[in-house]
Amino acid sequence: MKHFSLIRLLIISSLACNLFACTSKHEDFLSEPLSSYLPLKKGKFISYRVDSLVFVDFQRIPEIHRYQFKHVVDDSLTDNLGRPAWRIYTYVRDSAGTQDWAPSSTYYITPSNDQVEVVENNLRTIKLHLPIKEGFSWYGNRYYPTDAYEPYGFTFSNDNNIKNWEFTYDNYGSFSYQGKTYNDVYTVEEADIADNIPITAPNVFGTRTRSVDRYQKGIGLVFRDYTLWEYQPNPNGNPFYVGWGMTMWMIDHN
Repeated sequence: MKHFSLIRLLIISSLACNLFACTSKHEDFLSEPLSSYLPLKKGKFISYRVDSLVFVDFQRIPEIHRYQFKHVVDDSLTDNLGRPAWRIYTYVRDSAGTQDWAPSSTYYITPSNDQVEVVENNLRTIKLHLPIKEGFSWYGNRYYPTDAYEPYGFTFSNDNNIKNWEFTYDNYGSFSYQGKTYNDVYTVEEADIADNIPITAPNVFGTRTRSVDRYQKGIGLVFRDYTLWEYQPNPNGNPFYVGWGMTMWMIDHN
């Protein structure tokens, strides 16, 4: 009888060990705070060089326009959902920086306990999300409407699935662009789609979608590539493009 009890005890102990082994070995991941990669305080600014892709000559010819943009944290406020937020003013000048800054636009950043939302052009994007670690993903455009850019005159397929883009942390480390190196950077991959690019079949639709942000620790956004355009063939001749592209990289900050 004692022998049976001992065997039963060993079996129970073994089952308990197997059941709770993963718990005893589990280590909670301690994420850095979101503010490490998007610090916000009144007066903070970042300046960028911007290459803007547009299509001219009845949307048939691609052309690059170059500028400098400055984003300045103006002040704290309450957003339309009653949450603490920050107002950001942007300014523009020539790419060489010889002109004075001219007011350009306004957008809003709302940081919460586990994510950072940006509202720009009436579109709300979850730019960052906890935990900050490679491989973690979330639906950053979950609040976008269907055909988000159609109200702005862009009738293309690039935004058909935009609500389902998975934003993913990738490639923590150094990043170089245009001869400048940025350290301690997290990349947020968002979309990378190319179909019939370059255009090798002129009678077939072509599309290019590229969306990626890079955030440097202690500074904020240091690089963005946001490109959405579509090549649309025309049965009557004169195919054309719909969309735009924008590449920006930090050149100064405080």
